[in-house]
Amino acid sequence: KTKGTKQQLVTLKNGLFIKRARGFQLFNKVCEHVNLLERDYFALSFRDADNNKNWLDPSKEMKKQVRGVPWNFSFNVKFYPPDPAQLSEDITRYFLCLQLRQDVVSGRLPCSFATHTILGSYTVQSELGDYDPEECGSDYVAEIGFAPTQTKEMEEKIMELHKTYRGMTPAEAEMNFLDNVKKLSMYGVDLHHATDSEGVAIMLGVCSSGLLVYRDRLRINRFSWPKILKISYKRNNFYIKIRPGEFDQFESTIGFKLLNHRSAKRLWKVCVEHHSFFRLMSPEETPKKFLSLGSKFRYSGRTQIQSRRASAQISRPAPHFPRTISKRNVLSRSLDGGMQNLVLVPVPQCVFQVDSDPPAGLLLSSQIFTAETSNTTTTTHITKTVKGGISETRIEKRIVISGDTEIDHDQALAAALSEARRQHPELSVTRVVVHKETEVSPDHVID
Repeated sequence: KTKGTKQQLVTLKNGLFIKRARGFQLFNKVCEHVNLLERDYFALSFRDADNNKNWLDPSKEMKKQVRGVPWNFSFNVKFYPPDPAQLSEDITRYFLCLQLRQDVVSGRLPCSFATHTILGSYTVQSELGDYDPEECGSDYVAEIGFAPTQTKEMEEKIMELHKTYRGMTPAEAEMNFLDNVKKLSMYGVDLHHATDSEGVAIMLGVCSSGLLVYRDRLRINRFSWPKILKISYKRNNFYIKIRPGEFDQFESTIGFKLLNHRSAKRLWKVCVEHHSFFRLMSPEETPKKFLSLGSKFRYSGRTQIQSRRASAQISRPAPHFPRTISKRNVLSRSLDGGMQNLVLVPVPQCVFQVDSDPPAGLLLSSQIFTAETSNTTTTTHITKTVKGGISETRIEKRIVISGDTEIDHDQALAAALSEARRQHPELSVTRVVVHKETEVSPDHVID
């Protein structure tokens, strides 16, 4: 070994659930992990065998919902608050911002060039703070993702705006971001493919105010929740019964055709949940006509009114939390084979690989991965155990840095921690041990 060799041990820990648990148990664990109290706007989602997004029902066992696919869940915004300013905590608005940034850069939430620059400038202020000419280069925002197709002109305008925000705190920048993004016409709209009565391809959008109909990306109709008397589905057909208008004498029913029965039921459930959350004082105890046509499903969570009341009772000190930077890779291959910008937004996404029910305390797996560069060797040791019905994964990363000259301990430690957090953003560092080659015991321990 050469002079200056040192070893760093970074231990990360993450709790995993077994399949017999219900959805709310996993969801509550995730919210505890991210220190979130205003939970009602969020939920866990998963992809089925057809790659359709489904929401994990908190009242049902997970094993009855996720079948034939890996047990991977994502933490997402489910109900987009019409007025984010009414949220009580900055950490809630931050997670909402992360979801909306992902919506914007993925193209799910379309924006004009001007809106992209405004939202991008507040993103930079939130993530980087005040502009500092000594630290910021001429293209200091180039690695941050702002749009599906990001141009140099857009980045220059974002930098120009960012330089004017001196003194603005990250929380203020996020509030300004939300004040602008909530005005977008597609804000909080959950889209579903369908066809109308004439067989024309359309999109049905569910949001806080009701059901929207789009054709060729243009909104052609809107049915507010007060205007809808009943929603239902039968096979692959989805129906809404509409109140008579000012000059109408009778109620009318409008039907749409979806891809299959599962798609129709999925849309129906999303409508039931949005109507219940945004319109009701409290969840209905038993299914009413609005939730009719045989299904026993009903929304079981708190409504927005109940959530706001609970938020008003929060009395803890404002929690401190790290803000991570949205990364952007220059090129990636799109689904149609073309090349496009790839933007990676650090949405608080917790991925859980759920194992079947082994005996308590059984070692599930132990894996070792080793990667080498010219002067660094990294060994990752992954161990899974189960105790008391809860599985735990422990990841230990041993990083050996070799060099002919003296190594800066603080710089190497910071680099190792940064790399560990980059590779495992959903985990937390619980212990760091650093020692030189000739030392027997650690000289720097952080618990």
